[in-house]
Amino acid sequence: MKGNKPALKKTMGTLDVFCLCSGAMISSGLFILPSIAFGHAGPAVLLSYAIASLLMIPAMLAKAEMSTAMPKSGGSCYFISRSLGPLAGTFSGLTNWFSLALKSAFALIGIGMLATPFFPDITPFQIKLVAAAAVMVFTILNMKGVEESGKFQLVFVMLLVGLLVAYILVTLPQANQENFTPFVSSGWSSVISTSALVFISYGGLTKVASVAEEIRNPGKSIPRGMLISFSVVSLLYILSVTATIGMLSPSQLASSPLPISEGARLAVGPIGFVLMAVAAMAAFFTTANAGIMAASRNPMAMAEDHYIPSIFARVNQRTGTPIVSILTTSGFMIAVILFLDTEQLVEAASTMMLVLFTLDCVSLLLLRWSKISTYRPLFRCPLVPALPIIGIVSYIGLIIGMGVIPLLITIAFLVFSVVLYFCFSRYRAQKDSALIHLAHRISGRELESPSLDEELREVLLIRDEVEEDRFDLLIREAPFSDLPEGLAVQTLYEYIAEDVAKRFSLDKATVFEQLQEQEKSYTSSIGGSLAIPHLVLPGEDTFLISVYRSKEGIEFPATQDPVKIVFFLAGTKDQRHFHLQALMSIAQIVQDETFTHDWMRVRSARELRHLVLLAERIRHTAV
Repeated sequence: MKGNKPALKKTMGTLDVFCLCSGAMISSGLFILPSIAFGHAGPAVLLSYAIASLLMIPAMLAKAEMSTAMPKSGGSCYFISRSLGPLAGTFSGLTNWFSLALKSAFALIGIGMLATPFFPDITPFQIKLVAAAAVMVFTILNMKGVEESGKFQLVFVMLLVGLLVAYILVTLPQANQENFTPFVSSGWSSVISTSALVFISYGGLTKVASVAEEIRNPGKSIPRGMLISFSVVSLLYILSVTATIGMLSPSQLASSPLPISEGARLAVGPIGFVLMAVAAMAAFFTTANAGIMAASRNPMAMAEDHYIPSIFARVNQRTGTPIVSILTTSGFMIAVILFLDTEQLVEAASTMMLVLFTLDCVSLLLLRWSKISTYRPLFRCPLVPALPIIGIVSYIGLIIGMGVIPLLITIAFLVFSVVLYFCFSRYRAQKDSALIHLAHRISGRELESPSLDEELREVLLIRDEVEEDRFDLLIREAPFSDLPEGLAVQTLYEYIAEDVAKRFSLDKATVFEQLQEQEKSYTSSIGGSLAIPHLVLPGEDTFLISVYRSKEGIEFPATQDPVKIVFFLAGTKDQRHFHLQALMSIAQIVQDETFTHDWMRVRSARELRHLVLLAERIRHTAV
């Protein structure tokens, strides 16, 4: 929490993640798009859906990893800004918001296509009014809180999945196998190009990253929910389309505006059409609800990073929701529904989504290669760098195939983002990025920019619900030093004596002599490359810690392993109890098998400090 800003409530679990992802995916891509896609690829449209689902894997796994390392509102906006910098963050935030909001608005307009068979006289403007009213309903749900919105999502997604499973079980046995011959009727090139068309059907899968800050146990809930949703929805897509191809003749399927509903009508009569119309309605509702929930977190995240005015970051203290951001998103959706022809804009939004997926994969690579010590995902994307690179190449290929107009609109958004950045964001959003870390890592220079690793450390504390204790507070203030090579024990004690003498106005020679006498009585080295020298200070209520690293190692008397980790403890006599707590904390920290390896690997004193602060240990809440 920054300042007095209320925290977003963590109310979502794995089931909520599944429902959000599934509800965002199952929409027009299943209930309307199959007829259009069939006209392009014929029965081989099944392969197009399968290829499209495979192409989602790089973006899905990249976002799953980054969401568990940085569970913050904004999703791609947050990830991309922290890896590529504020300008890229401004562009990604605007385009992600635009894409999510616009596609959700378009899903609500699809309700009109369902209403047409029941209300033949309904006008296009009346259809838009119904869609705008639906936006208002979902706006109220989202303003009440994620929990209420999530309950709505749960009910409708379960209804939707149940109806689709019933449709598949009823229609697959009745499928006419002749409808699948010839299978690749329009050539393999049409199968590949159609996969770009239906790829958009899976785009909602990664919306959950935008609400990651409101998810309990994100390390497990996010990847589990996404993977389960991806598997279930991909299977539902392919089986539903297979059943529909088997039920409808090629001419019927190519011309039907509601192919799934028409397939159900042929299988069980009018009641089947009605039930699948209800399923489609539920699909459009869940897409719109998930869209408002996810899209509204982008302006909030951008405002928190000072890319846009701070009013968009306001969170209602009672409901824990970003009210201004939700209202702005809903207002934009209503304007699009009532006044704009959305077809070309939706194509542009799809192009922007592919651009964001490309940048997500680039961000993952930069975060990995920069080796930021506080980048600690609880889920790691496999096959890095191969899988993200495959994703980047695939998404660029799909972008090229989207056409000229969507590309021009995307370029216009990029120009607007550049203008916004230089006019508003440039001097307000001074953010460090993984790209800067990578450049400094390659050049071997220490960072002088605002610290991304410090920000990520704060995110990790919130993610892991860590309440800092007195030891943490002392480590925050403790000096961390890299010792020169070839240092002897006596020289180490001279360093310590000089530090203590300065901080407490003591005689350096006396402090050095006390350290020497203690070392003669018993060695401060306790094995495993660790030494913990200590000193009793005069006075009361005083305790300090100093930490030293020796990459080469210091040879202590009567020890076999050279000491590379030194924690110096000094306190007054009344601090004996805390002295024991500090020893226990240090013991828990260094017993981790990876700690010594990381201790030697990190580059700076700041990273050494973060390594100690983020180590797993039992914390004593009484400070």
